[in-house]
Amino acid sequence: MSEGALSRAVDDFTAGARHLTELVALIDDDRWDGPGLGEWSLRSLVGHASRSLTTVVSYLAEPGSDIELDSTAAYFASIQGYGDPASVRQRGVDAGLALGDDPRAGVLERRDQAIRALAGERDRPLTTPFGGIMLSDYLPTRTFELAVHGLDISRAIDADLPLPAPVLASALSTTTAIATRIGQGERVLLTLTGRESEPPTLV
Repeated sequence: MSEGALSRAVDDFTAGARHLTELVALIDDDRWDGPGLGEWSLRSLVGHASRSLTTVVSYLAEPGSDIELDSTAAYFASIQGYGDPASVRQRGVDAGLALGDDPRAGVLERRDQAIRALAGERDRPLTTPFGGIMLSDYLPTRTFELAVHGLDISRAIDADLPLPAPVLASALSTTTAIATRIGQGERVLLTLTGRESEPPTLV
């Protein structure tokens, strides 16, 4: 992708990261151990969402590799069925605990670390557990996660803080790209146009 594409990806990711910290600031002190999503407490849900910040920092700190994933959708297609649900749940729990006694400050610190890590970066390959991918293709995967889990957090705390328009647009674009890549594009189109009531699970 072009550097212009990277610039847009960074802007969208940054907006999603800031939205996450704004949401977290709305969480009352007595809510952290309450319901979040499924078996996750709110702390675990926020911890899971914060991994979209920490993975950017950790992957940028490692040497790049050959490109094996040629798009954002290819990344998500590669993780279909990856890992057992119990391991995914535990990573969320661990990430929530890692936020410490002041989870708001923990998320804010992770946001700032990610934004600093991206400052001045040029588009280049990153190494992920699923294969090498360009930074400009990887960042939209994190914006997608920030958008989806931002909505999860909003619903859990009954917050009225809409996603920033660029974040929503990026996540919707990623959604349709994933659906097309894994052969579910028609079902998603039928769902969005009110012709299908049971949309597929994409990720």
